[in-house]
Amino acid sequence: MTTDPVTPPSIPSMTERAALPLPALLARRAAETPDSVAYVYLRNGEEIGEQITYGQLHADVTARAGALAELAGDRRSAVLMYPNGLEFIRAWLACTAAGLKGAPVQVPTRRPAVRRLRTIADDASATLVLTTREVRDQVLADFHGLPELAGLHLVATDELPAPAAGTELPAPGLSDVALLQYTSGSTGAPKGVMVTHANFWSNAWETDELWPMGDDGAVVSWLPFFHDMGLVLGIVLPLWAGRPSYLMGPEAFIRRPGRWLEALSRFGGTHSSAPDFAYGLCVRSDSVRGPLDLSRWRMAVNGAEPVRAHTVQDFVGKFAADGFDGRAMCPSYGLAEHTLKVSGSPLDTEPAPLVLDARALGRGAVVPVAEDADASVVTSTVMSVGRTVGDTRVRVVDPVTHRAAGPDEVGEIWVSGPCVTAGYLGREEESERTFRARIAGAEADGPFLRTGDLGFVRGGDVFVTGRLKDVIIVKGRNHYPQDLEHTAESSHALLRPGSAAAFAVDDGARESVVVVVEGDSRVGRYASADEVTTAVREALRHHHRIDVSDVVLIRRGTLPKTTSGKVRRRPCREQYEAGTLAMLAVSAVSAASGVSALSTGSSVSGERT
Repeated sequence: MTTDPVTPPSIPSMTERAALPLPALLARRAAETPDSVAYVYLRNGEEIGEQITYGQLHADVTARAGALAELAGDRRSAVLMYPNGLEFIRAWLACTAAGLKGAPVQVPTRRPAVRRLRTIADDASATLVLTTREVRDQVLADFHGLPELAGLHLVATDELPAPAAGTELPAPGLSDVALLQYTSGSTGAPKGVMVTHANFWSNAWETDELWPMGDDGAVVSWLPFFHDMGLVLGIVLPLWAGRPSYLMGPEAFIRRPGRWLEALSRFGGTHSSAPDFAYGLCVRSDSVRGPLDLSRWRMAVNGAEPVRAHTVQDFVGKFAADGFDGRAMCPSYGLAEHTLKVSGSPLDTEPAPLVLDARALGRGAVVPVAEDADASVVTSTVMSVGRTVGDTRVRVVDPVTHRAAGPDEVGEIWVSGPCVTAGYLGREEESERTFRARIAGAEADGPFLRTGDLGFVRGGDVFVTGRLKDVIIVKGRNHYPQDLEHTAESSHALLRPGSAAAFAVDDGARESVVVVVEGDSRVGRYASADEVTTAVREALRHHHRIDVSDVVLIRRGTLPKTTSGKVRRRPCREQYEAGTLAMLAVSAVSAASGVSALSTGSSVSGERT
């Protein structure tokens, strides 16, 4: 089977850029370039398994929309439970054409994912769960009889009957909700973000303004569709620009990261995106088969989690010989409540880190540190996540007083513009607080979306320093958990990037700091647990002048994370307090003596995980 890249014809330019709902945009693509390949699914992340043109996609979507309109009746929402593949695209676009608000979820393989499915279905008032025949049969076989599935109607869209002749479909408007994007739940129960057709159009327009697709553009993506980055950059942006998108499942990337880079090389990918951990995984993995040509890759979005300077530098350094241009690395910032992208590094701009005085940063002040500064100065390195484009605006605001922060002051990032979504489904009070904030003394300036993220703007660039709810305060000084986590992960060879969580706990008498780190399976054979936890403790004391209460070493792969790879600090703290972490060892400090003592779990022997 051929693996040659698709060469689409040049499409008529959308000079007027008139905003269109998704079904109308698809109809336009089908009318203008019906034979152009829209999406290609790479089986196992390597070979072309299925591809579809705009003409075929429009016909499939129209047929499924008619069948869904008949099936749904008075229902107004549906859960979308699909693996990465073209059937998700057909089903979601069919939902938008049938007037159904689709809520994507991960295909469950364990009961907690079934519980999340039920939580989302209840919150969305959805009893229809759309999926494929294969997934439906597997889920019913694996979880038959679970109360979480009671009352849910699993429908396979790849075997829907043809709709009745003359079935009429609604014509969605730009203000209609096209998607319910449920938050990861990293800071609480998942909430349904109402993303409108206008939001999708605006975000795609701004993304293309910042990182133009051009007539030669091609997307390569392995990101899951139930995550906003995978859905917007893997599906919506290519549809908006009329360029082909090569898709694979996230499991194909995780099992062999080299597949992502090979697909970019083989199919001439120009645009691709991933969280920071994925770039780091490519650096550490030697799974690439054969030579690479990454010279066409001009937009490598790095987002969805803190962008680490060393990850950027290591990735650029390793793959420069394969044609990767460091100016293609585009650190970015976004969130579901803003559809996706808020800011991003412009093309042809080499990302550079900003080294700050960590103690000043803890006081909320932005004080750069010179290269020749005294080595005793504790530093914190942050990466620019670029600039806004179009009508999107960022303001930095004191989260308590709601007054605008001054120059070189850290505050909460507030955003306004056409990409701000319509709020949380069924949560009017929370939507009012989050989506309709006003800056004190400037009633006409707003409304703004409160992101809950802390940061600052310097030279027009946005810098994110952490989450408001995650800041750790010790002796009146703020510590950003990602700084502590980076130091902990770097303290010993048997610890890996993205493998730590730092948080504060309060026993009623005092607040103390706990650091949880994943241990390599070699702990106990090549280094003792005491050596590893001591290295973590000493590194934090040296670099941050902080004494942590407990250093907890846990099994590899058990640190709570979101679907996009973000550390879930609150669930980690809850598991710590409940004693349910998969512990290998705990190095605790006695409050009375100040002396650390190590207790080990039953699996410190270094068994494989």
